[in-house]
Amino acid sequence: MSAVPSPAELWVFGYGSLMWNPGFDYEERVAAKLIGAHRSFCVKSVHWRGTPEKPGLVLGLDQGGACIGIAFRIAPERAQATLDYLRAREQVTNIYREAVRRVWLKDGSARAVAAVTFLVDRGHSQYAGKLSREERLHLIRQGHGVGGPNVDYVTATANHLVELGIRDAELRWLVERL
Repeated sequence: MSAVPSPAELWVFGYGSLMWNPGFDYEERVAAKLIGAHRSFCVKSVHWRGTPEKPGLVLGLDQGGACIGIAFRIAPERAQATLDYLRAREQVTNIYREAVRRVWLKDGSARAVAAVTFLVDRGHSQYAGKLSREERLHLIRQGHGVGGPNVDYVTATANHLVELGIRDAELRWLVERL
């Protein structure tokens, strides 16, 4: 599934900062599960949370596994403006591939919807792959970009996951040491 859905059915899946700072208006906000990709600190940030000289580290949706995040339903009249905003926000350096994936809403409805999301491009120079915990911690501590300190991004994401009842042992380990 890769074509962008029609504006009447636009959903957006967020797994990192989009969960707590979407930056767009939405009609519905629902916890959702995506299968086939997982949340991972695998992207060296050289703009929002770091610089080329001192990159930070942010989340990407990397292949394999599953991810619980947030699905946002966008009103048809705001669909194109929302997509334009997301592309400008997420594609500053083209580290992500825009995709449409099926997500299962966790609102008791058993609905599955097609949602726009951004998957990490493993062939991109900013793809960090699997780093040791210490390497991740170092990049997060040093990172500071247009969006502010990398530490703030990690802490806000961790806090939001706790609010959603999502346990992420790696993220907790990082936060405890920041």
